[in-house]
Amino acid sequence: MNYKDMFDKQLISLEVEGESEEKVFETVTAHLKALGFVNDGYLKGITAREKQFPTGLITQHLNIALPHSDPEYIEKPFVYIARLKNEVKVKQMGDSQEMGVKNLFFLGIKDPKGQVGLLQAFMELFMKENFVTAFIEEQDKKKIYELFTQNI
Repeated sequence: MNYKDMFDKQLISLEVEGESEEKVFETVTAHLKALGFVNDGYLKGITAREKQFPTGLITQHLNIALPHSDPEYIEKPFVYIARLKNEVKVKQMGDSQEMGVKNLFFLGIKDPKGQVGLLQAFMELFMKENFVTAFIEEQDKKKIYELFTQNI
């Protein structure tokens, strides 16, 4: 699986509204569904999975969340980059502590074996200070797309 192919300029939203994790999930789901990347069960699937296995991650340079659902809700593989207008509360991976996050990366994987590898690739990316700085400062979707596809 080539992770680069999972990125799509259409799947980058830099002004996502939503006062809660649920609202953000609804907004992103609607967008993904309209473009044919997920099916009807996706919102329920991603919400249920997040409750059971939270995906918030405090990295050295930025708090991120990596929500993902079971493969049966995915029509075609994707990574959806969502930057929020306002921070929302999510639970941390591992210990479920509450944390604030403004950057969520929705991982849509059809092959469950690919999930761990993609999560690791993201964790490695976000350990790189120069990458994170470039991502935070960039406001142009095309450049954000290039930043990820050149680095992942």
